[in-house]
Amino acid sequence: MVDLRAKPYYLNDADIAWVQDTIAAMTDEEKVGQLFFQLTSGPKEDHLKELVTKYHLGGIRYNAMPGAMVLEHNRILQNNSKIPVIIACNPEQGGNGVCPDGTFVANPIKIGATRKTEYAQAMGRVSGAQVAATGCNMAFAPVVDITYNWECEEVLARSYGNDPKLVAEMGKAFMDGVHETKGVACAAKHFPGNGQDYRDAHMSNNVNHFGVQKWMETYGHVYKTLIDNGIEAIMGGHIMMPEYMREIKPGIADDDVLPATLCPEIMTGLLRDKLGFNGMVVTDASHMVGMTNRMKRCDMLPLAINAGCDMFLFFNDAEEDFTTMLNAYKSGIISEERMVEALTRILGLKVAMGLTKKAKEDLCPPAEALAGVLQNPEFKAVAPAISKDCLTLVKYKDEGVLPLSPEKTKRVMIVNIKGPSSPMADLAAIAMGAAGARKSPAEKLRDRLIEKGFDAFIYVSPLEKIMAEVKAGKPFDINIYFAGKNSIADFVAEQDLVISFFDVANGHPTFGMSKGGGEIPWYVHELPVVGISVNKPTMLPDAPALRTYINAYDSNDDTMDALVEALVTGPEAFKGQDPIDSFCGMFDTRI
Repeated sequence: MVDLRAKPYYLNDADIAWVQDTIAAMTDEEKVGQLFFQLTSGPKEDHLKELVTKYHLGGIRYNAMPGAMVLEHNRILQNNSKIPVIIACNPEQGGNGVCPDGTFVANPIKIGATRKTEYAQAMGRVSGAQVAATGCNMAFAPVVDITYNWECEEVLARSYGNDPKLVAEMGKAFMDGVHETKGVACAAKHFPGNGQDYRDAHMSNNVNHFGVQKWMETYGHVYKTLIDNGIEAIMGGHIMMPEYMREIKPGIADDDVLPATLCPEIMTGLLRDKLGFNGMVVTDASHMVGMTNRMKRCDMLPLAINAGCDMFLFFNDAEEDFTTMLNAYKSGIISEERMVEALTRILGLKVAMGLTKKAKEDLCPPAEALAGVLQNPEFKAVAPAISKDCLTLVKYKDEGVLPLSPEKTKRVMIVNIKGPSSPMADLAAIAMGAAGARKSPAEKLRDRLIEKGFDAFIYVSPLEKIMAEVKAGKPFDINIYFAGKNSIADFVAEQDLVISFFDVANGHPTFGMSKGGGEIPWYVHELPVVGISVNKPTMLPDAPALRTYINAYDSNDDTMDALVEALVTGPEAFKGQDPIDSFCGMFDTRI
């Protein structure tokens, strides 16, 4: 059932014999161990040795740590593993997905806005080089989900857009870039395709609503493009396909519609038989609720393998999960035929990646070469170029507002509109020592405008004034909130232009509901107003009155530099094309 002479393996007779002989000589424990990818948190030598000697792991994925630590982590694993380990990372945006000191390039949506596949290939090139430099060998990328639902925040920034042709071209280009570094494989995700359900599979169910024909024309086109061009692996998502299943199994009960990772009709019937994928399949993380909420874990583990997934992502408890899978194999729940098929793909891929032909000490590169790859000036030059070409003037109904100039609109009020706080983001900031230490995106914008000669300032809302006075020991004065309105004439006299600045990473913006305040742009017909979003590109539904609206996609320094230059240059400087529908299908966002 596996053709090791064909793509993506291209093995010769000697290589195939090694795969077959190795499988024949393996113990039951060694076979079962190869089915697992495990998540690790750092280079704790005893722990890592146990994973590859007791549990015989086939793959490893690690939490973020500096590149030098990643390299040491990987060296320990490879030196102590009988069979070389696949070591994966998430370079969806560049080398920063390999390690924090890697090179960030762009969110995929940002590259989608440029329409330039050379940027996707450059991001893949950076990713592949930095993957290999740290001793890793697989990119859990490209992300080839399609943004059909603007409320699907799990996908929004991670997708190249809402056009299957664009996503296919960008995904292939990224893969080609990764493959410029020999020995680094790609695992595209998340099959059969996210981007329709607003819910996040980490916390809930996730549904792809397309039937057979529509799926083949969209997601099918994307995956067939990657398969035909040699993608080595595909990550299965915990995504249900009820319409597809009803068409291929008329009368199927709703309760029997399973997420793809547990569904043989999708992972085998569709991916293997219909699309012809011959490579390795790994599940998405098994702690995600989209997978765990359908059955007991002891039933879920072997079902994923029997459905057609070759590798299972992450132990919950190592001893418990390993024993569950081992018992399923020994009892025949996982057949010998299915076990050999999965192992053939896993070991065949390791041969194709060149892992089995290297000495243990050569599986990780020298430490002295790492800094040069992570700090490569050519790699660092990619992001600023993308930042210039991605800026998207989505809505421009008040022609003449751009370009901005101090002569025309000297006094610029920046209304900094935030989203709901994220506990995980706050924890990450604290862990990185960044909490309160860096300038906010609004402050970056203010400072750059001042450098251009504007009198730019950040708006302070009535609610913020109340809090400041209370903290200073003054009595609480609700009149600041309820009676703090200016006349229109006074409001207009205080500034020449307003920038509604959306620094919202997820959820909807929190305007503060200030009566007569400036958070909500009620004054779009009184003053020139420019809306700018530096994260989520879907802010128009929350502020449909905006007549000028720009998407910048992130707030990195090079992006802010490019944004301000475009603002003072004029509409022609905004070269990006909306990669999604930033109007979000709503009538009132266009008026």
